[in-house]
Amino acid sequence: MTPAAIRLDIFSDPVCPWCYVGKANLDRALAAHPDHPFQVQWHPFQLNPDMPAEGVAKRAYLEQKFGGKARVDAIHERLREVARGAGVDMDPDKPQRMPNTLNAHRVIHWAGIEGVQQVVVDALMRAYWTEGRDIGDLPTLADIAGENGMDRAATLRLLQSDADADDIQARDQDARQKGVNAVPTFLIAQQYVVSGAQPPETWEKVIAELTGQPS
Repeated sequence: MTPAAIRLDIFSDPVCPWCYVGKANLDRALAAHPDHPFQVQWHPFQLNPDMPAEGVAKRAYLEQKFGGKARVDAIHERLREVARGAGVDMDPDKPQRMPNTLNAHRVIHWAGIEGVQQVVVDALMRAYWTEGRDIGDLPTLADIAGENGMDRAATLRLLQSDADADDIQARDQDARQKGVNAVPTFLIAQQYVVSGAQPPETWEKVIAELTGQPS
């Protein structure tokens, strides 16, 4: 018997490396359990809500934020190590820009309406962390949408307007007011919160508990 659907709400930001790793770990667990009960929905949370619309040079921004080149090098090496363990192709030095992600979140929202949210989220994260594309750039965002089942021209027209921008910002603020203060944050069945890039084994145990199957 197919288990009843259970909402899995994920708060994330495409420029969050732990969100990329966390998604990869979740994807591995879901692929191993194709009868899982989750209906996944992605929600906006901007790591840097005050980022200028045009973004900034990523390396300089991180060195100022974390206290110098050596500290950032150490963080990036740790990220590479964790990403390799999760089977993720990630180069933290590949992106040259730290973008404002409001427009990326608008694309994710529209992708949800069109039924391609999972592939678009994955494409945005891969575009940034693997390909080094500027996901704050409107034509680039439209390209990614067009490459993953959305209408490129229509997406670009929407991006060039302020469509749904206020709604995305309101949802971001609502998440913060309800206690989301870091990403990724996973909300299971609108009741149980799981934070951080959990390993696949954790998700397999959660799936087993929800479906009554042995883990």
